[in-house]
Amino acid sequence: MTELTELTELNYSSIGWTVARLARHVEVALAKLELSPAQYRMLVQIARGTDASSSLAQKLAVSAPSVTSVVEALVQRGAVERAHSAADRRRIALALTEDGRDLLGSAEKALQEKFRAIADELGDEALISSAMAAMSIWGDALDRARARRHAQRAGAVGDQP
Repeated sequence: MTELTELTELNYSSIGWTVARLARHVEVALAKLELSPAQYRMLVQIARGTDASSSLAQKLAVSAPSVTSVVEALVQRGAVERAHSAADRRRIALALTEDGRDLLGSAEKALQEKFRAIADELGDEALISSAMAAMSIWGDALDRARARRHAQRAGAVGDQP
């Protein structure tokens, strides 16, 4: 292998690789709380008011059995509780317990600290602030993309006879 090839491989950079590296840091930060990324995403969705497994499966883009296993682990941990829906007794509603809210708060704090520590490596407060603000901007973009997809699906359903 030539020196140029080694340098290129060592310094490989792309949006995909950066996102993959960020995802790994999420895993590491959450592991300290014995929380998987899937469990974290589930806690966030339940906290946002999504309480039905079928709706969670759609929002998280996973199968219903996957939701069931993640929810079961959170129920066993005492972070989530199941209850029959007041509107439809056949439906099981999910809600965060006090422990679940505390766990989600701890996860948010751990992630904030992890990414702030990484951003601090930039050594310049303006760059650090920009890096942290970029995360929020990406969050807004993702929310808008989700809203558009949901609107398109609703329109497609409404267009059918």
